[in-house]
Amino acid sequence: MRRVNAETQRVTRTGPDAGVLRRLAVPGALLATVAGAFAYVGTVDPDEPGHYPVCPLFRLTGLYCPGCGGLRSAHAFVHGDLATALTDNALAVGGYLVFALVWSFWVIRAARGRPARLDLGPVHLWSVGALVLVFTVVRNLPSGGWLHP
Repeated sequence: MRRVNAETQRVTRTGPDAGVLRRLAVPGALLATVAGAFAYVGTVDPDEPGHYPVCPLFRLTGLYCPGCGGLRSAHAFVHGDLATALTDNALAVGGYLVFALVWSFWVIRAARGRPARLDLGPVHLWSVGALVLVFTVVRNLPSGGWLHP
């Protein structure tokens, strides 16, 4: 883009690239952080003892929390084993997909210079909470053994 300074009549070039890159810095940093975490979990197998701590809720009570199996799920997901990832923690796989969609929406809006607003009302937040609660209860029932990590 060309900009003319009225006082000096100089033409200065201001590229849209600088503004776009500045707006994409935070989404890019977040993606790099998440990719780094997935790379680490993909490299260091959660099934090998001693690398990651055991879930405190599971250790104390024997109950599975909503995150139990999440590291194994991420490890399988990184290695392209979607069936194992879903078996280890289906809620986490859903979270990966939701993250990808929200991040893509954010990047598109940021590249266009628009704020990335997600107007989630109380109904949406309560629904997510209810989904996590139902998932947690069902995976701890005898009939919910298919949701055990």
